Amino acid sequence: MSGSLRVVVVTYSPGPTLHSCLDSLRRACSGPVDVVLADNGSVDGAPEAAAAGAGDVRVLPVGGNVGYGPAVDAGVADLPTGWALVANPDIVFDPGSVDELLAVAARWPRAATVGPAIRTPDGDLYPSARDLPSLSTGTGHALLGWVWPGNPWTARYRRERGAPRERPAGWLSGACFLVDMAAFHAVGGFDPGYFMYFEDVDLAQRLTAAGYVHVYAPSAVVVHEGGHATRREPHRMQRVHHTSALRYLSGQYPRRRHAPLRWALRGGLGARMLVSYVSGRVGAGAAPRQRLGDQPPTAGQEDWT
Repeated sequence: MSGSLRVVVVTYSPGPTLHSCLDSLRRACSGPVDVVLADNGSVDGAPEAAAAGAGDVRVLPVGGNVGYGPAVDAGVADLPTGWALVANPDIVFDPGSVDELLAVAARWPRAATVGPAIRTPDGDLYPSARDLPSLSTGTGHALLGWVWPGNPWTARYRRERGAPRERPAGWLSGACFLVDMAAFHAVGGFDPGYFMYFEDVDLAQRLTAAGYVHVYAPSAVVVHEGGHATRREPHRMQRVHHTSALRYLSGQYPRRRHAPLRWALRGGLGARMLVSYVSGRVGAGAAPRQRLGDQPPTAGQEDWT
């Protein structure tokens, strides 16, 4: 569809949430959309039902449950340039939110990704624009976030202090973001070695190294229900989460002299994973600490050199 915005929604038996997502999308974007449902092997018929009779929605089977990043890669493989919107099927867009993301992208010529404010159904502001994790902040956040959400390492990593405002971020949540296709393909897209979790962090790190920026746009708002995969397979998802964290952090310390550090990371994350199996509080991590309405978001581009 020439001139339309590609929207890639990764589906895996999404149920009725997909209808709400697509219905809200049409109120969020004033222009035409080309929706690709990159399907990871759904068995509930929801993607097919959503595409039936809808000329702007099509199902793209990706060959089984290949993971989030590989499904997105397949959904944009034929799109070399322009912007694409990547979203989970349990995202509900506020009216005009996609138009606002595109407007913000136009103000930031070096932006590779632009992400909205993400609210939970209870109205909490999810920390979707964070710093890239370092060893110190990552360790402090992992160890203390579940019991002390306001600890300085979690607050620094999640940038929760201060009013939400349009600004650069280290990385943006892959649950919903606008991505520049030329930049995306220039760094090879998502790493298929990540099944789920941390693929967005890894992508952002590679894009940053290539000279791009990531822009948080709280003037655009979406609601993310979240937790579907975790509720269906809680132990498996905890294992995947910790494995992905290990893959990312170990990749930052690849040299032979870093081997003891990689083994320490493996041991620490493995221990935390086992604790998360028996403690839902540990598995849930740090709770959001802001509501979007607490302080009005401010627009305006920062200097970024």
